[in-house]
Amino acid sequence: MTFFRMPRRPATDIAKRKADHLQIARSGAGAYHRPTLLEDVHLVHSALPELAFEDVDLRTDFLGKKLAAPILITGMTGGTREGRALNRALAAAAQALGIAFGLGSQRPMLGKPELAFTYEVRDVAPDILLLANLGLVQLRAMKTGAIAAAVERVGADALAIHLNVGQELAQPGGDTDFRAGLGTIRRVCAELGRPVVVKETGCGISPQVARILVDAGVAAIDVSGAGGTSWIAIEALRAKGEQKARGEIFREWGIPTATSLGWLQNENLRAAIIASGGIRTGLDAARALALGARVAGLAQPVLAAASQNGVAGATRFLASVIDGLRTACMLAGVGRATDLPAAPRVITGELATWLAQKPR
Repeated sequence: MTFFRMPRRPATDIAKRKADHLQIARSGAGAYHRPTLLEDVHLVHSALPELAFEDVDLRTDFLGKKLAAPILITGMTGGTREGRALNRALAAAAQALGIAFGLGSQRPMLGKPELAFTYEVRDVAPDILLLANLGLVQLRAMKTGAIAAAVERVGADALAIHLNVGQELAQPGGDTDFRAGLGTIRRVCAELGRPVVVKETGCGISPQVARILVDAGVAAIDVSGAGGTSWIAIEALRAKGEQKARGEIFREWGIPTATSLGWLQNENLRAAIIASGGIRTGLDAARALALGARVAGLAQPVLAAASQNGVAGATRFLASVIDGLRTACMLAGVGRATDLPAAPRVITGELATWLAQKPR
């Protein structure tokens, strides 16, 4: 199997950057100061739900797989030995709970194919929905066959293409040319032969971009909104001089997670929506699903749990999220998580202001 080799940055530099990212993200130092605005979504309490707690159904179909709960561990790490250990712990937790798992950016293995082992998780998670992960700028320079090889190498069911303009502009040595991105997405969707997910990395997705992505053929869109981890802030912590200043100015840039979801809910998109960016609890997940998301994605808190207590820690944390989602459904009088978009709700505060000014 032949891999495309990325030019320019030495693999050692990329590995160092990935290790820095992992350390900063895990610490929470790169968190947004602004909220997700999910707290402005109020599910109306049902005092007479006529349900048994254990009968609340959280199952959902997503990208051709059946999930026991609509939860995705979103891509975080890879390319280092610590990244391998964390990927395997997270994948094992996903297997135990019947949820989905996304790998971190596979860019390190493009420049150094021997790092592919840091993304190998199928032996501990044979049944999960597994997402490969590559950046749009890297894909632009790759032939579809090389992209397919990178996806197949890790046994993934689908490919997540990450968009990270803000991060790259704040990153030391980051990319600054984002032309031909849409054409690349169209090509990959048409030729890859697997579902394609397009995800932001903490700055949100607007209705205009969502419509363009759907027309390009994507199967799902991960809004990855502002309110969780700010990758601009993480790069600002690593940068110096002019780039550091740029990152510090724009560290709070982005569309709040709840705003992206609310804007997209009535767009009638032919793509599933993933809610990530500051999801911390089952109640957050329920609010996100009420705004039209098919699946809720979590990263930083799962990473912290796995870093502290491995598979057991990640599994306990995610089980508590799933329990919280079931509890929210029960309290809202909803027997199935897929029915949350129809549950009575009230939108207040800053989120109501954003939704009232939806851009065309």
